[in-house]
Amino acid sequence: MTADKPSKTPTAHRIATSVLNPVGQSGDLEEFFQWFQEFGSRVYTDVETIGLDELSGWYTDAETGNIRHQSGKFFTVEGLEVHVADSYFGQWSQPIIRQPEIGILGTVVREIDGVLHFLMQAKVEPGNPHGLQLSPTVQATRSNYTGVHRGRSVPYVEYFRDATDRHVLVDVRQSEQGSWFYQKRNRNMVVEVTEDIEVLDGFRWLTLGQIHQLLAMDDVVNMDSRTVLACMPFTGPGLADRFTGRDVDRVGDGFAGALLRSCSTDARARHTMDENLSWITEARVRHQVTSRRIHLPEVKGWHRDSEKISHERGLYFDVIGVRVTANGREVTGWDQPMIRPRGTGIIAFLVKNIDGVLHALVHARVEAGYFDVVELGPTVQCTPENYVGMPSAAAPRFLHEVLRSGGGRRVRYQTTLSEEGGRFFYALNRYQIIETELDVAPDDPDYRWMTVHQLTELAKHSHYLNIQARSLVACLHSLFASAAEEAA
Repeated sequence: MTADKPSKTPTAHRIATSVLNPVGQSGDLEEFFQWFQEFGSRVYTDVETIGLDELSGWYTDAETGNIRHQSGKFFTVEGLEVHVADSYFGQWSQPIIRQPEIGILGTVVREIDGVLHFLMQAKVEPGNPHGLQLSPTVQATRSNYTGVHRGRSVPYVEYFRDATDRHVLVDVRQSEQGSWFYQKRNRNMVVEVTEDIEVLDGFRWLTLGQIHQLLAMDDVVNMDSRTVLACMPFTGPGLADRFTGRDVDRVGDGFAGALLRSCSTDARARHTMDENLSWITEARVRHQVTSRRIHLPEVKGWHRDSEKISHERGLYFDVIGVRVTANGREVTGWDQPMIRPRGTGIIAFLVKNIDGVLHALVHARVEAGYFDVVELGPTVQCTPENYVGMPSAAAPRFLHEVLRSGGGRRVRYQTTLSEEGGRFFYALNRYQIIETELDVAPDDPDYRWMTVHQLTELAKHSHYLNIQARSLVACLHSLFASAAEEAA
């Protein structure tokens, strides 16, 4: 293995090279899974659901009724009252997690034999439905990496806490689930190194091509990896040509050619970036949203007993308690509250070939916990069971188009992935990318077609793409290797 000097090749082109390499320094995926399964036999979290009143280290505040950790750190479960003008639901209140500290989601990258490799971690969280997942190099709250839990230190965190003299490819604060978190943000980072670093137990160098293959499998790549990968500078002039090794205008106007052209900054887009930014600003001004933190017992329509907090109609989610026994974590055991969703969600981009360039249909979406009123979400983001028995006006627009798509050729990506397992218990969503012939008007106030390079550009900045849209952008990126092979 040889360590290369910092490359003068544009970062986007180096990313393309990594995407097109399905075998890395540590071997192919067969060798990866041998390592992954062997490591999984040595690490675990045994999780028992317990009553909220049984949580050790947590207490219900006598004055507010909110659920807090005895250290005053980590997070609280409190209430939120929401008013959204001109909305079907209008006004409601709900439990929500408030975690004001900003954690680090960081990946170390390095060129090995001329190919960018990503140092990924095999990590298990108490809310993971299938146990071990592939996470970034560092995935830690501030309370964790500053040692509030009094456990082992977080490996490699020094590369991100002080990256002043390093080659930083990504450094942006990004939001998380606005329906379950109140103004939660994490620092998403990618830092490149050139020196040899020790690869600790549970870590492995992988190319983007390998990670993208794993993204096609159910619930292997975790949410934190997906959001960091989506922020990579996966766009640039002539990038489509780099993938195919020839002029991409000669590869035809099918899905493969349209997808490849969509990543190039010189691709034709229905709207300019200035027009898109103005549209987002207008949506933030137009939507009148008022969110007010309230005490947990003031939440209406929800019921708390000694076991959990649940919605009176059995919808949305529960707040439960869990007791965790762990091996291979910074600490060996703990208790905590978690959000347990009701039902499996659907998160989908409708995509369309517009003048030979693939566009994804994004939704200017309001969620109660957003920092700035509106973020761009997927075309459809919902749990269908929550709308059973409701008027059609309550259901998300385009949900019917997604549900009727089935498993035909129009479905370009379909995988079940879970959300972050440190706060959410068995939070599963079906991620889909579906070709459609439907269209929306250019002046539609809530939906707009954007190219892959425009979405990638927005992901470089805070509060533009929500966590679900960023996951789908990473899934879109994972289709590039097969598109390049088809177009070659």
